[in-house]
Amino acid sequence: MEYSPKKIQKLLDENGFHLKKMFGQNFIVDENIIDAIIRKSDLKENTLVIEIGPGAGSLTNKLSSVAKQVLCYEIDHSLDSLLNTVLEGCSNVDIIYQDFLKSCVKKDLEKYSYDYLYVIANLPYYVTTPIIMKLIEDQIPVDKIVVMVQKEVGDRFKAKPGTKDYGSLSIFLQYYFEIEKLMDVSKNVFLPKPNVDSIVVSFQRRKNKLEVKNESLFFGLVKDSFVQKRKTLRNNLKNYDLDRIETILKKYGYDLSVRAEALSIELFVEIANYL
Repeated sequence: MEYSPKKIQKLLDENGFHLKKMFGQNFIVDENIIDAIIRKSDLKENTLVIEIGPGAGSLTNKLSSVAKQVLCYEIDHSLDSLLNTVLEGCSNVDIIYQDFLKSCVKKDLEKYSYDYLYVIANLPYYVTTPIIMKLIEDQIPVDKIVVMVQKEVGDRFKAKPGTKDYGSLSIFLQYYFEIEKLMDVSKNVFLPKPNVDSIVVSFQRRKNKLEVKNESLFFGLVKDSFVQKRKTLRNNLKNYDLDRIETILKKYGYDLSVRAEALSIELFVEIANYL
């Protein structure tokens, strides 16, 4: 496959394909970026890769040469002709033409044999968070997720305490994964060019899972702590036992006047376990 804005556009035209804004279609047209994503994904032997939104197949084509199997979910049926052309000869690629968010992924995986399960994708900006949430909530046994996302969203995913991007979503995702930025990606490597830059982020399953006694209480506490981000815990957590919360906070030099963004995930765990 040849990569450049002109060559990808020519491929789209030859297959009668028109980009659809409703699906957030921005196709990668830079081979160096694709090679870097695959290299930084560090695929293990005998890995099944799930790709969500293969688009013009530029990443898919490369993945097929390094993964044991690639399972793609594509919501846009009109990409069928184009993907057949691009992926001709890629016998280890399967494409399911349906909305990933409505798919029974665990059932789809039953027919495959593999040692590792990765998700590697250039995610549509408008459904990035729902896709990550589905992987968690459906308990899909993913070993690693490597995704290109809008920079602003990726910054929230990996944010640390004390930063403006840190919030309940950061804590929720970091409860399950170690998250890090792998690389920045310019808007100029896409067709069409989006209005924002992107980053590639990796999610690695936590090896040492945090010990939470009651996950519902923990997640509720975190969500309520950030409900009004600029307010203190005293204001946001009026429906909780504030005396018990302050007992834990004082161990670390805080009191109820602290804002949630200052507290680590480990401290939230300790507070939840004490309530």
